[in-house]
Amino acid sequence: MTNLQFLLSDVRACQICADSLLHGVRPVVQVSTAARILIAGQAPGSKVHTTGIPFDDPSGDRLRNWMGISKDTFYDPSTIAILPMGFCYPGTGKSGDLPPRPECAPAWRKPLMDAMPNIRLTLVIGTYALKWHMEAQRAKNLTETVKGWRNHISNGLLPLPHPSPRNNIWLKKNPWFEEEMLPELKIRIAEALEE
Repeated sequence: MTNLQFLLSDVRACQICADSLLHGVRPVVQVSTAARILIAGQAPGSKVHTTGIPFDDPSGDRLRNWMGISKDTFYDPSTIAILPMGFCYPGTGKSGDLPPRPECAPAWRKPLMDAMPNIRLTLVIGTYALKWHMEAQRAKNLTETVKGWRNHISNGLLPLPHPSPRNNIWLKKNPWFEEEMLPELKIRIAEALEE
């Protein structure tokens, strides 16, 4: 077994926050040493928890559309790595899913990132991923950080809002995202996949 396979075995056996997960432990990640694009998301939702397939929901449909790629490409770990901030479904709160469990990223993120040396582009999705991946570079809020995407692309980072249908209002309020940023996102994805 490779170092990454040993690491993934440890991730799948993780019990760090088991007592806090009402729906049980089911880490959902997709990684490979060959991956060229990293999707840094939040945490699996209830449907993803059930299937064990990352972004196997309407958010995933929208994200694949934004990226301009097929499901086959999206679910090819040698191309796309999917590493949420929390690997297990955190459950629901008053206004939707709870935040990713805080124990997960400090325990697993650095070793997994170190095991993926070929990442050329990281899609940083949502507030929790922005805080981890872009702490020093993010603006006062998600909207301003995403608006400033041109400032981060040279570092191989593209900040994105969450593709959830819950963000339809945000998308309507920010038409520049679909008009200006999505065409560039598709170009950057294609370039990363050609390398």
